[in-house]
Amino acid sequence: MPDVNLRDKVIEAAQAFFNSENQGRSFVAGETYISASGKFLDFEDLKLLLNASLDLWLTAGPYTKKFEDLLAQFHNSKIPALFVNSGSSANLVALSSLVKSGDEVITAAAGFPTTVNPIIQNGGVPVFVDVNHETLNIEPEIIFASKTSQTRGVILTHTLGNCYRGDLISKWCKENNLFFIEDVCDALGAQISNQPAGSFGDFSTFSFYPAHHITTGEGGAVLSKTPELRRKVERLRDWGRDCWCEPGRDNTCKKRFEWKLGDLPEGYDHKYIYSEIGYNLKATDMQAALGLSQIEKLPFLLEKRQKNYDFLLKGLNGSPRLRESFQPVKKTNDTTPSWFGFGLHCRDKVDRLKITKFLEKAKVGTRLVFSGNLTKQPAYKNLNFKVSGNLENTDRIMKNSFWLGLHPSLGERELTYVLEQLERATL
Repeated sequence: MPDVNLRDKVIEAAQAFFNSENQGRSFVAGETYISASGKFLDFEDLKLLLNASLDLWLTAGPYTKKFEDLLAQFHNSKIPALFVNSGSSANLVALSSLVKSGDEVITAAAGFPTTVNPIIQNGGVPVFVDVNHETLNIEPEIIFASKTSQTRGVILTHTLGNCYRGDLISKWCKENNLFFIEDVCDALGAQISNQPAGSFGDFSTFSFYPAHHITTGEGGAVLSKTPELRRKVERLRDWGRDCWCEPGRDNTCKKRFEWKLGDLPEGYDHKYIYSEIGYNLKATDMQAALGLSQIEKLPFLLEKRQKNYDFLLKGLNGSPRLRESFQPVKKTNDTTPSWFGFGLHCRDKVDRLKITKFLEKAKVGTRLVFSGNLTKQPAYKNLNFKVSGNLENTDRIMKNSFWLGLHPSLGERELTYVLEQLERATL
């Protein structure tokens, strides 16, 4: 029998260590770096992570199932989420299950590479469209106007936690027999027409990298509209195998040696039959344990992000110099953002490079709006893609936009310093 008291002593010792390592840290203006993104971890996170580690269940196990179920419940889905090793892998399995060679997939040029790369990796053709400059997001009408006879589907990201109208795009995709993938990596907890972002796509994908709203270290997830779609992405995650037994389980189908698939001999072990060209993109139970602890505190994390956003916006609006220099990203109508960062557009004659260099020197972290314009990136120079319409706003964002941190680890002292340095940067 395991020594329960010994486990308790390990946890107690870990708590003492955690407290000693994290007490007495204070912000020193001009010396402490204020990161644009960052994780928020407390002892409860470490406690669950330790318990999972002590169980030595290294692959998916009890914590994975609980985390997948809780993430699905949060999005009003009865189909468990599929936990994978990154948000990039979530997009890879989702798109790999739907895209065939020659398929055109509409997406935003102002995006992140791994939202688009799986289209190319599966022989599809990205069709890049422009975004609304004020919101950083796509307008449904632009999507509608970009459809051709080769269009197979749409994948879009909710940029910086600010939602596009996924409800309208989902409805249009259904009417036109197209798939829709909702990339929610930046926007966990956001809402569209009072429904969670991530509720509208055939697939919805999530990232739990430390920069995001909750973290599992590395990690991501896929939500599926139907059990059939979920089964397909599970096969792609798990080497492409036809078997659906959970790790450590055998013969769930009750006919492990009775299958006849492909040109294999009858009765070939189902655990070694592969029906897809798949990958190994699984995550561990330890990561899931961390995710389970994190998602329990998600309401607090979302509230803190919104509070920090409101503080920065009030500070910007209260400064004539900042108002003259920057335009904050505007939320989309009929949505409730889950802000990932505080997005700013430099107004005319404001030099973004000068601003970001000054801020970084002052220990204020900055980030650009990801790739800016993917079609201008060196990796995409000679690839097969199309552009529908023009990318005028995307180019403006590439040249003039950036964002600042508002993650829950930041308080009013740090944010006040950020506003002071932002104003100094414009002098």
